[in-house]
Amino acid sequence: MAEASWLLEANGLKKYFPITKGIFSRPAGYVKAVDGVSFRIRPGETLGLVGESGCGKSTTGRMVLHLIRPTEGTVLYKGQDLGQMGAQQMREIRKRMQMIFQDPFSSLNPRMTVTEIIGEPLAIHRLSSGREKKERIAELLELVGLSKRDMGKYPHQFSGGQRQRIGIARALATNPELVVCDEAVSALDVSVQAQVLNLLKELQERLHLSYLFISHDLNVVKYISDRICVMYLGEIVEEADSEALFGKPLHPYTQALFSAVPNPDPMARKERILLKGEAPSAADLPSGCKFHPRCPKAMERCKTEAPALREVASGHQVACHLY
Repeated sequence: MAEASWLLEANGLKKYFPITKGIFSRPAGYVKAVDGVSFRIRPGETLGLVGESGCGKSTTGRMVLHLIRPTEGTVLYKGQDLGQMGAQQMREIRKRMQMIFQDPFSSLNPRMTVTEIIGEPLAIHRLSSGREKKERIAELLELVGLSKRDMGKYPHQFSGGQRQRIGIARALATNPELVVCDEAVSALDVSVQAQVLNLLKELQERLHLSYLFISHDLNVVKYISDRICVMYLGEIVEEADSEALFGKPLHPYTQALFSAVPNPDPMARKERILLKGEAPSAADLPSGCKFHPRCPKAMERCKTEAPALREVASGHQVACHLY
């Protein structure tokens, strides 16, 4: 695919947080939260980013938006390097890239009304004011399944699902093209999750949105994603179309993740793959393949040589010496 057809490209993203010691706060080591992540997102596509807690998913999402600066690597938006942009250029780009946060309780200011919350990005980017601004806020509320009668209410007057809808309306206020959904439904009840996921899909079709959907819930990611990247300890270990990945996961870590997904059929039998030990600390990573201390299929080569992410089938990439 030609470069111009990619909406977003992340190339070799790394984020190392220093561990400081002593009265002079000298670096004694680094927490390698993200360690060389690359992916691309097409216009109108949903890319799922999945992995267990602490693997670097949310840090990656924040680097994509340049809410935190990468230690290494680049983020290209329509071919433009965000790292080379000045403050004014970045301000313009931020209209096109927005975020939906995990917690619908702490992500909304309890002292602000719905009008003030959704109207804040409109005011910051000078998109509308006065009567036009109120009409835009009412339009956004109806778009996410709420009413203009809710404009004067405060966050505590809404349920968790309704609060997340307010967060979605705020993210859509600037007419973005890319929305990073950071565990956007994980704090909601299962029935409410389904409603919000359906809303996100409807909005994607209606507004031609692209999503980077970050989650640890495989069923949620399968439902909403076109392609999926599986992360382990700051690296992508497998990437494929949603159907291909769920039909035939290749990496031993992906296979173990999928084996842990509950099956609603009580008669179905599925072999559970139990991983030994705990995930290593990102401040003290093992040599070679990072997964080898827990991998049931590890070889001697895995202890010394880190596998590269390579294509083993059309559109299916995996970082494993087995392939």
